[in-house]
Amino acid sequence: MRKKIRAAVVGVGYLGRFHAEKYAMLPDVELVAIVDIDPERGSQIALKLGTAGFSDYRDIFGKVDAVSIAVPTVYHHQVARDFLMNGVHVLLEKPITATLDEAEELIAISTEKNLVLQVGHLERFNPVIMALGDIITEPRFIESTRIAPFKPRGTDVNVVLDLMIHDIDIIQYLVNSPVKQINSVGAAVFTSEEDIASARIEFESGCVANVTASRISLKSERRMRIFQPDAYITLDFQHKKVAIFRKGEGEIYPGVPNVVIDEKVYDQVDALQEEISSFLEAVREGKPPVVSGLDGKMALETALLINKKL
Repeated sequence: MRKKIRAAVVGVGYLGRFHAEKYAMLPDVELVAIVDIDPERGSQIALKLGTAGFSDYRDIFGKVDAVSIAVPTVYHHQVARDFLMNGVHVLLEKPITATLDEAEELIAISTEKNLVLQVGHLERFNPVIMALGDIITEPRFIESTRIAPFKPRGTDVNVVLDLMIHDIDIIQYLVNSPVKQINSVGAAVFTSEEDIASARIEFESGCVANVTASRISLKSERRMRIFQPDAYITLDFQHKKVAIFRKGEGEIYPGVPNVVIDEKVYDQVDALQEEISSFLEAVREGKPPVVSGLDGKMALETALLINKKL
């Protein structure tokens, strides 16, 4: 029988609570602590999940092997740094930190101490992305839309760092080329930060991505369209659909090519559970995480450049 990984969750607001529930369900994990600055909230969730509650994360040093950190972005660096310095593997919610210098320090510490630093870009564990495999070969143009109704949570940062950063991470993962130029526009509507933004990202490879994000829409939609020399691919992250359009043999009638369409709908999966399981596997096997600290830093760098141009 494998030794159980001792895990904890720091920050059990909306998202952190789900992290705690996933750890509590996993057979090879012992959820040893819940930490929240609000003692009452932390104690309630700890009691529900049959574990101990703390209000100061420093009280659990030496008691845990791995931790999920879901505190406000401004505290990401301090909390993650303290855990890494105390030999604890870290799953850190996105964005990785508030600044690039902070991200670089976390990456350096995790590398020096041979610890896993995984960033919570949850969409990477969407079956739509995991199914792409070798389909994306030479993207030339990408268009993404991520819109959602207004919710108070997440408003400690603007919509670029709240929502758009998911698509930034995916696009950079697919394009695999340095950013050449960025232009962006945005507006603050319900909060003091931008609630809607659109960016045009040009890559050294020649690929161009138009990215739109809004947290003040009447509906939820998470879609991406990718164009490359041999295909046009549409992704629906919300409904787990992929459609691939390719030029087939012959013509339907003169001048109109035959288009072959391959559509797939994937089963709904618990992406957060997949993310946490992947993190724990990296901890157990000592291998790089799916979304590394460097990935998180690259997404943050582009997001900050977009913000600079707003």
